[in-house]
Amino acid sequence: MHQWICRFLGLPEKKASATTPLLVTGSAHQPLWTPRQYESLAEEGYQKNIIVYRCVSLIARGIGSVSWKLYKGDSRLDTHPLLTLLYHPNPQQGLSRFMEALTAYFLLAGNVYIEAVIPEREPLELYLLRPDRVRIVPGSTGIPEAFDYTLGGRSVRIPVEPVNGRSRILHIKSFNPLHDWYGMSPIEAAAHAIDQHNAVAGHNLSLLQNGGRPSGALLFKSDSGYESLTDEQRHRLRDDIRAVYEGMQNAGRIMVIEGDFEWKEMGLSPKDLDFIEGKYLSAREIAQVYGVPPMLVGVPGDATFANYKEARYHLWEDTILPHLEMIKGELTKWLGTFFEEGLYLDYDTDSIPALAPKRETLWSKLEKASFLTVNEKRALIGYSPIPNGDRLE
Repeated sequence: MHQWICRFLGLPEKKASATTPLLVTGSAHQPLWTPRQYESLAEEGYQKNIIVYRCVSLIARGIGSVSWKLYKGDSRLDTHPLLTLLYHPNPQQGLSRFMEALTAYFLLAGNVYIEAVIPEREPLELYLLRPDRVRIVPGSTGIPEAFDYTLGGRSVRIPVEPVNGRSRILHIKSFNPLHDWYGMSPIEAAAHAIDQHNAVAGHNLSLLQNGGRPSGALLFKSDSGYESLTDEQRHRLRDDIRAVYEGMQNAGRIMVIEGDFEWKEMGLSPKDLDFIEGKYLSAREIAQVYGVPPMLVGVPGDATFANYKEARYHLWEDTILPHLEMIKGELTKWLGTFFEEGLYLDYDTDSIPALAPKRETLWSKLEKASFLTVNEKRALIGYSPIPNGDRLE
């Protein structure tokens, strides 16, 4: 009765949780930026690190390759405006590219924002918004008051209904223990490992540019022993050697120097510093953060064909399928409010090659289950019943 009166009078409903006001960080009605800079995280973690790029690509492309289905109750719908919208979200993207970009944003920023274009009642197009261009305007009841989208100095505010939280913007976020409004990027957890991996890559590049070996010291000797050069002689000699013999284009040149000089190695080799193993360790840590088996990102190991199949299976079972469940739940809840009730989305696991061993195991068990009828077996693997199928084989 209280909820009906609130709706009739246009009053906002009170949330059931008594702690909601305490959970609202920052001043209400003031937009809050994402706690960490998205551009720097994406640049250092994704654009400059091959392990992060590989992990994100594996998960995003896997999710983008999955087929989606629509149900109403127990009946599958082959045609429906919601299904058409999902497979053709906007003129620039199809379902595969849309899901791939959605997943990549989530894995890089911990936040995904989807905007629905709704001319009348049902949405006609879906667009992904870059996370760093969206600010959340906190509400006093624990529900965002609005979303601000800023581009090129222009800002657009998209409101949120205060009672049910309905909006043209769907915000999907990961769990963040230190922020109420924004999700946490996996790159934040892997930041130290990414920095170490990038540092090793930069070291190897500098080593290659400097002739493929560590630096050393050039000692000048006279008849009476070692002597010191003047500052002018020292700078000129160093500049001449650097200009003529340093770098990839000068690798392998024969050094010709007048006078009695001796080369003394000063640096340690990459083997002594164990850079290679350190690089592999950082790569494993990054892969662990994203839930990708290290074998699939190029870390040496037991790379046999059987182990590779197992790695792909565990990638789908432990990482991609949970992401798909999260996306399915969020899209069903959000898009269902714009269409008729009782609709829900699902994805087709039978079309995933990496899960073939799991299906084969299930079919083998069902084939041996003499206590199940034909229709019961068909129902367990997602098929419709057949006439005279309610009997034991």
